[in-house]
Amino acid sequence: MNDLQPIPCVLMRGGTSKGPFFLGSDLPSDIAARDRILLSVMGSGHPLQIDGIGGGNPVTSKVAIISPASVAGADVDYLFAQVRIDQQIVDTSPNCGNMLAAVAPFAIEAGLIAAQDGNTLVRIHNINTGKIIEAELATPMGKVCYLGDASIDGVPGKAAPIALTFLDAAGARTGRLFPTGAPTDRIGDIYVTCIDCAMPMVLMDAAKLGVTGYEPAAVLNADTALLARIEAIRREAGRLMGMGDVAQQVTPKPVLVSPARCGGDLNVRYFMPHECHPSLATTGAVGIATAAISAGTVAARIVGDRPIPTVLRIEHPGGALDIKLDERDGKRIAGVLRTARRLFEGFVYAKPEKAAKFAA
Repeated sequence: MNDLQPIPCVLMRGGTSKGPFFLGSDLPSDIAARDRILLSVMGSGHPLQIDGIGGGNPVTSKVAIISPASVAGADVDYLFAQVRIDQQIVDTSPNCGNMLAAVAPFAIEAGLIAAQDGNTLVRIHNINTGKIIEAELATPMGKVCYLGDASIDGVPGKAAPIALTFLDAAGARTGRLFPTGAPTDRIGDIYVTCIDCAMPMVLMDAAKLGVTGYEPAAVLNADTALLARIEAIRREAGRLMGMGDVAQQVTPKPVLVSPARCGGDLNVRYFMPHECHPSLATTGAVGIATAAISAGTVAARIVGDRPIPTVLRIEHPGGALDIKLDERDGKRIAGVLRTARRLFEGFVYAKPEKAAKFAA
């Protein structure tokens, strides 16, 4: 296999997502060369990503690149890349809070961070957004522990808990919680909320689009007319949010909201952006929960008045996700429980015609 380029890699599950983790030092610093490698190893451009390690679904076509911290107050840098399946595009404009759950255990086992005996708090600098997220995980005797009694909807079995705290997540991409200047806007005949909190999103009432919002993801994915309408709203929302033409970007993410049916506070269908998420993105949940406690949004009209501190339960196709909202130093923070698992480590091989050689 000396005609292929070996690159050290660890495949990890983070929350309800999965993908390869790389050390930044194992990839080229040139962005174009780096992206050619990612496209090659993931197998993008084929619906099954058959010639790569991508899983043929947006939640399994994700990449995390981890490096020593580049800013004060952080322990490690995390760059997230959403690798498109159908097109050879690497998008680093969003963040991923599910993959984020695996950053701290990966960084500890890669030797970037020294673990404490008991629990370890890791401050993660997300390069995509410039924000800091805290991750606290169990490290008995200074070793990462993956086995435990925590469970999250969308992942079978139980694992060790990882507590994520998003610090001041507002304005992650645009610099403002409500980039349009208002909690509600009108696009055509649909009222929407354009919000930028952990993830830029456009929230809309499912019923106004002719669906209940309780449909399984597969049913929504098969509704081509609905997807086309959602995409038109998403593109216009991107323009209103000051993000320009978002046709080739995965943000803002469209979200259908409706009243909860199973004892929660809100029901959602989160799109990535052209396919409904089988559960719910962690960053999306943080932004949705923030919208739900912000007066005048389409989500708040369903949830009602909810002063903080509070815990909101958001129902999704795979179950539910709890977001704890509070304040610290005068800024809003959001906490969520996730789990992670190390799946394999070794080398992934890039095709040389798609990935230029570089010095290790």
